[in-house]
Amino acid sequence: MLTDNGFIGKRLKAVLLILALSLWCNVKAQENILDSLFTFTEGVVNTGSALNIISRQSGYNFSYDSRLIDPGRETSLLFNNTRLKDILDAVLASDSLRYTIVDRYIIISRQLPFPRAATDSIFPPSHTYITGTVVDSDSDEPLPFATIGLKNTGKGTVTNATGEFGLNIPRDRMNDTLSVSYLGYLGNEIPIKQIQGSNFQIRMQRDFISIPEIIIRTQAPQEIIYRSFAAIPSNYGNTPAGLTAFYREGVMKKQKLQNYSEAVIKIFKSSYSGSFFGDQIKILKSRKIDNVNMRDTLSVRLKAGLSTCLELDGVRNHFDFISRASMPEYRYSISDIVSYEDESAYVIDFEQREYAEQALYRGSLYINALDYAILHAGFEVNPKYLGRMKSSFISSTSRGYDTWPQSVKYTVSYRRYSNRYFLNHVRGDLVFISKQKRKLFNTQFRVFFELAVTGIETEGVTRFDREELAPIHSVFSRTIKSYDSKFWENQDFLKPEENLLQALKNMNVRLGEFTGDDQ
Repeated sequence: MLTDNGFIGKRLKAVLLILALSLWCNVKAQENILDSLFTFTEGVVNTGSALNIISRQSGYNFSYDSRLIDPGRETSLLFNNTRLKDILDAVLASDSLRYTIVDRYIIISRQLPFPRAATDSIFPPSHTYITGTVVDSDSDEPLPFATIGLKNTGKGTVTNATGEFGLNIPRDRMNDTLSVSYLGYLGNEIPIKQIQGSNFQIRMQRDFISIPEIIIRTQAPQEIIYRSFAAIPSNYGNTPAGLTAFYREGVMKKQKLQNYSEAVIKIFKSSYSGSFFGDQIKILKSRKIDNVNMRDTLSVRLKAGLSTCLELDGVRNHFDFISRASMPEYRYSISDIVSYEDESAYVIDFEQREYAEQALYRGSLYINALDYAILHAGFEVNPKYLGRMKSSFISSTSRGYDTWPQSVKYTVSYRRYSNRYFLNHVRGDLVFISKQKRKLFNTQFRVFFELAVTGIETEGVTRFDREELAPIHSVFSRTIKSYDSKFWENQDFLKPEENLLQALKNMNVRLGEFTGDDQ
């Protein structure tokens, strides 16, 4: 007869034995895949395509620092009954790379010498900063504004216009999983421990949903929008949330950056239903650059960019094109059904009807087919009537000049976290033309503003004190008098695109992370 202690001891040994056998089987499988024999007859292809082909045939995905591999370099994928390791060495033109198997991933890394023992006590950093690019797995084209997030927290970011991202991972979250989503693509989840170094490349696979045209035709887009409107309380919550976000804005005159401002902010996000309180913003850190001098006879400044970002939360403030009162002025059609993570979404195109003479919007609305949550909206003011809205965008003009909007475009997206949707990303791109009276040529200005949510809190959220509030209705770049010397420390920020980076370099300024030394 076994005592309790004896039973516990036997049970512990059994568990350890099972774990040991599982680990042995897993290692054995790892050895087998690299030693397994494969045949490929594709011939000359680029390295990126070769890895995709190998991945499909082997069933293993690749993870690597993009600096180790040139995906555009041509290689030969012509092998007969050859070990996978030897194939990889030949395709990658290197025998000094190391292949590590974790789950269904083959991690490619550089072989490093065994580290020497440290002579001094070094405390590990509180955060690990990872950078990377999200691309289409077939074309290698970057995917702009993809959603990046830690699966088990509200921390995240978005890629910039060229698919690049950066994210600080707290030390206590190294066992978490990086979740990547992009409309029309399969969701991608990568354990943080599998991400090797910086400039990590995440390859997303496009998912084509074959839907008979008759099914799309029989769906009523207005009914789908009605359902999404009714589902707002359940999808977006009836309690407030605290959001951390990165905000930036700028004005470019032709190819010259006239002014640029950016900030890390906190947002008190009011409930999406049953609340009479508005949203609040306070600025945690900020900096700005002015590049306008006395020789500039004409300049443009963005007014109320912060408040505009909050107003563009169309789920809370009700987009004009989902409002029952305005819907008769629009024409709607379901143009497609696309993948969203492991679900699908309706793509509803809309534009104003001919008899609606005022300037309205045209664009596309993405609505989850399962819970009817609004996931994304991309829209612009109808260019045909844009000139009639001049006073809506221009508060004052320089004497002797006529200025009018040429293009006004917005995008807004939402992120699902903990069975609830939150504002994720807002971007505005506006183009203005200014012409001096009695002169032949005109000048083009491009104005942009962008807000990316990098943190979400739902517990213990309270409104800010009045003295903490940012003057969101003032001219943002005039509000900020200086920028912090330590910049963002462990705060997350959006990486600047190449054209913005070049414009900053042309201004001969040093902005910490934006210097050429880090490129």
